[in-house]
Amino acid sequence: MKNRQNHSRKSTGLDIGVLSNHLWEAANILRGPVDAADFKTYIFPLLFFKRISDVYDEEIANALAESDGDLAYAQFPENHRFQIPEGCHWKDVRDKSANIGHALQKAMRCIERANPDTLHGIFGDAQWTNKNRLSDALLKDLIEHFSSLNLGNEHCQADILGQSYEYLIKKFADLTNKKAGEFYTPRSVVALMVRILAPKAGETIYDPACGTGGMLLESLHYVKQQGGDENLMLGNLYGQEKNLTTSAIARMNLFLHGAEDFYIERGDTLRQPAFYTGDSLAVFDCVIANPPFSLQKWGEEVWTNDPYGRKFAGLPPAKSGDFAWVQHMIKSMAPKTGRMAVVLPHGVLFRMSKEGKIRRKLLEMDILEAVIGLGPNLFYGTGLAACILVFRETKPKSHRKKVLFIDASREFKTGRAQNELLPEHVDAIHRWCVDYQDVEGVCRIASIDEIRENDFNLNIPRYVEPVIEEESITVGEAVANLKKSLEAAYAAEDRLKALLTEAGLMP
Repeated sequence: MKNRQNHSRKSTGLDIGVLSNHLWEAANILRGPVDAADFKTYIFPLLFFKRISDVYDEEIANALAESDGDLAYAQFPENHRFQIPEGCHWKDVRDKSANIGHALQKAMRCIERANPDTLHGIFGDAQWTNKNRLSDALLKDLIEHFSSLNLGNEHCQADILGQSYEYLIKKFADLTNKKAGEFYTPRSVVALMVRILAPKAGETIYDPACGTGGMLLESLHYVKQQGGDENLMLGNLYGQEKNLTTSAIARMNLFLHGAEDFYIERGDTLRQPAFYTGDSLAVFDCVIANPPFSLQKWGEEVWTNDPYGRKFAGLPPAKSGDFAWVQHMIKSMAPKTGRMAVVLPHGVLFRMSKEGKIRRKLLEMDILEAVIGLGPNLFYGTGLAACILVFRETKPKSHRKKVLFIDASREFKTGRAQNELLPEHVDAIHRWCVDYQDVEGVCRIASIDEIRENDFNLNIPRYVEPVIEEESITVGEAVANLKKSLEAAYAAEDRLKALLTEAGLMP
């Protein structure tokens, strides 16, 4: 095709607003034939395919400049982050006018096979060849839309691309609500959890229910913010995700943010954990997750004889896997340095039977450091309030045999569809966590003995009493209120006497 225009802006590069809007427009092209919940299945692979093709072209240009135009040298695998086989570049697919879905699928699979150590399965399982859903005309529009922007490094920095990518994930979450809750946790909640764990350069970070990788990325961002050497984080990010599309998105997300050496595995963490040595789970400095709430059919049949010893506090009930995730994560904490933060429904704090016994065992182990109650309607797909449990393998001496309860249920900004945890709310909750002291109406430190007296119930209102603001009234108002109350009492007495007289029970 001739006379194609390149709308990229070489001098200034793409800004986040332009790129975010462009990605959302790509989703709008799919509206109609494709359900909103499936937008991500198509948009993200196309974005990644275009990105690596544009970077490949930059690498070719740089190598040609270095070698005085030696094309054979420029094509050496050593000159490229990812290999793109002949006939599998974005331009090759763009040149097709028919059977575009077939060309796309072939190019993506060939790129995966050419990069087995890094890109295996990265493009997911979208049905590009289904012409009933994706006609040649629709795919042509999509490809031309993406072709109008250059997503190479010189035009589009990794962090800007990554931020736009996160924007799109959030937009999909807003659009699909319940279904999106599976793969998106509000960034403010993630930021709070990461700040509580405070990962350091060189430490390992693990998310056993990693979704699109947001918690791993926020951990990496935190290390950079604190001035840590990000190179020390190479090979230190680990995640597992059951859903094929979501696990592929997590890997794309990390690549698009500039992360290069990480381990994201697809699989069922509770049934088949991906990271282990022999019959022991791998252990990490920071363990963080927002697992699916009260998951049914979570793998009880496997845990009855779990080879990794994860039911050390008891076998969770078949209808709720919350404490399966908790015990898996505790087993994944490194000795001494290990700490973890996990988002769970409030039911884990007080449900009895099997879960009550597990709670008792965990509390007697003295590894639970804090219980934080969050406000309602912060999470996609549920209006329920959630809580964060903070565990530490080795608690500071001043925290031992104690648990900090924080009632942060009023820390949010009310939204029309979704409430929001603002930076000032995150700051306040984090400060309470770090200070680890009583704050009237908000925080209270309870001893294990007191919790034992409450039958190991961790329901926050048992420990944190809200401050009741008494309404101040004048003496005159108080007297008037008393007169009204007396008059009402006399009137009630008269009615009662009349009824009793009518019934012949009084003379």
